[in-house]
Order: sequence, then structure tokens, then C-alpha cells
Amino acid sequence: MRLTRKVTAMALASCMVLSLAACGGSKPAETTAAPAETTAAPAETTEAAKEEAETTAADAAAAVEGKDPAEVKVGISIYQFADNFMTLYREELKKYLVEEIGVKEENISIMDGKNDQGEQMNQIRNFITQGYDVMIINLVQASSEPTVTEECNAAGIPVVYINREPEAEREQAWVDEGIKATYVGADARQSGTFQGEEIAELENKGDADGDGVVRYIMVQGDPENVDAQYRTEKSIEALTAAGVEVEELVKMRGDWDQTKGQEITANALSQHGAKIDVVFCNNDAMALGALQAIEAAGRKVNEDIYLVGVDALVEVVEHVMNGKMTGTVFNDYFGQAHTAADKAMDFVNGKDVDNVYMVDYVKVTPENAGEVLELIK
Repeated sequence: MRLTRKVTAMALASCMVLSLAACGGSKPAETTAAPAETTAAPAETTEAAKEEAETTAADAAAAVEGKDPAEVKVGISIYQFADNFMTLYREELKKYLVEEIGVKEENISIMDGKNDQGEQMNQIRNFITQGYDVMIINLVQASSEPTVTEECNAAGIPVVYINREPEAEREQAWVDEGIKATYVGADARQSGTFQGEEIAELENKGDADGDGVVRYIMVQGDPENVDAQYRTEKSIEALTAAGVEVEELVKMRGDWDQTKGQEITANALSQHGAKIDVVFCNNDAMALGALQAIEAAGRKVNEDIYLVGVDALVEVVEHVMNGKMTGTVFNDYFGQAHTAADKAMDFVNGKDVDNVYMVDYVKVTPENAGEVLELIK
């Protein structure tokens, strides 16, 4: 485990430093006067010994200078605890910080932003006042990043943004201005592309009624969120790139919420009925709601309608396995949570941190759903 290796390295370095100090201060006088022939070592041996000593000293210093993870205070604010995916993410984040990195559980504060930017700003300012070493922030609104970054930077506190990506220009500004901030996430364009490909790779390319046109409804998350924008755009681009003729029947905001996903899909089915070939949902929570509406309308997924989501929630992956959903896309919260925690600690220990870290998505289809389920369950 990482913690064991880290502690062992620090312990060894400390022993080496203490041992060297003891040898230099207590050796008997007569032993310091070594015979002349033994002190005149060959030049290459002396140089090698010097390099080795310098390397050892540098390694020891690095181990000693790194802040003890147990003493690091980590402030975390999640946009909304009610979000299924972010629940998995924050649980894995806390587990990794405690069990793998060695942060004390009592030094980790995880707050619910309650989908209220004002509430989240109060939490962030409290972290600043309380002198936290680093923050990991899942923004309620990505547009609030400049304010958050400015206040944290003024307080000398690094920030790791997760899941909701700030503008690319802002990410570059962190580099240009020497600000300790980074973003850890996954490229939402990839997730949207994978959704479209899952439909395009079907034998009928999603044309459930066989009329030559794939008519769809799009259940969006938050249209102001870049993930929602890219998933909406790229899923359809992937279909058209495969030579599929498409027609949008409905596009509505579902705010990542299962109940809203159900309502939007139920209304669309009531209005357009059998014309709907595919239901695209920007996340799995809304897809679960859409499935409820589809079943209530007497339609059957993978027979007369298709349904895809994003996140690979356990329930959804099980539905993909048993044919109740067409597919989803695994949003790797393990890789993202671990990377976010690692970069937070790198900031604390003064290491170089890039401005963006991306973790790949994975298509989830009936062929690999069992493997994905084994990983996430």
C-alpha cells in the first residue's frame, strides 16, 4: 500500500540522518586519523561516493520536508449530496484519502453544497477561515470558479476542481498567473461520442420503427454545464458521422434528476408516441426516470425504443446486462477520485501540478457490463 511505502521511506531516511549525526559527534579521536594510504581513494571512487552521499541527502531531505498526511486538513464541497454519481465519487474520495494517503478522517470535511452557489461559497469561506491546507471543489456553477479561485489564492490555499470543468481560458489563466489550481475530470465529449456510437453500432442503428430516420428525445442535465453541452452535442454527431439521418423531437432540461427524467420522457411519449426511436439522457439518474416512463407507456427497451445514459450506476449496469437499457458510459469515479486526492497532496507538498488531468470514459454494453459491474459493485 502507498501509505506503508511512504512511511517506511520516511522512517529509513530519518534513521540515516540520525545515524550520520551520531557518527560525526561521538567517534573516538584515535579512529579519526586513518592511515594515509586509505584516505587517498581513486578519484572516480571519491566522486561516486560524493554523488551517492548527495543523492542520499536529497532523498532524506525530500522525505523529511513532505508534510505528514495525517496532519493535512482537506476541505471538500460537493455540489449536491443527492446526486447518485457524486455520492459514489465522494465516498471513494474519502476512502482513498484515509486508507491510502493517510489523512486523518477528522481532518477531512465534506460539505453538501445543496445545489446552491451561495451556500457553497459560505462553505469555501469557512474552509479559508479555518485554515485548511487544500480544497477539493465540485462547483455548483462552473461560472463561479474565478471568484472561488481568487479567494483561495489570496489565502494561499490550492484548489482541485472536480467533475464540473471551468472554461479552458480560466484553466490557462492558472498557468499564466502561477495560481495553484487544477481540474480533474473526464472529457465529456468522449462520453457523448460513446453514447452515439452505442446506438450507431446496433444492427438497425437505432431506427426502431424502420422508417429510415432516427427520431430522438434529449434529456439534458444543466444546459449551462459543459458536460451536458458536450454529451448533448457529441452523441448526435456520432450518429450522423455513422451515416444516420436524425430528427430531434424534444430537448429538455432535467437537472440530472431522476424524477425530472421520468416527467420529461413521459410527456414526450404522450406527445410523440411511437415516433420516438431513442432516448438520450445526459446521466444515468435521468435515464432511470426515463425507463420508468417507457415501461409505464407499454414500450420495451431494445425492441421498440432505445435508451442510453452516462455514469454506469450499479442499477443501470444491471439493466444493461438484462436488456432493460441499451447502454451507458462508465464515468470512472475511482480514477478521478484517486487523481484528485493525489494532486491535492502534491499541492500541499509543493510539487508541480498540471492545470488539467483527464480520466477516460468506458463504453458499457451487454458485452462488457458484467466486467464493469464486478468493478463497481
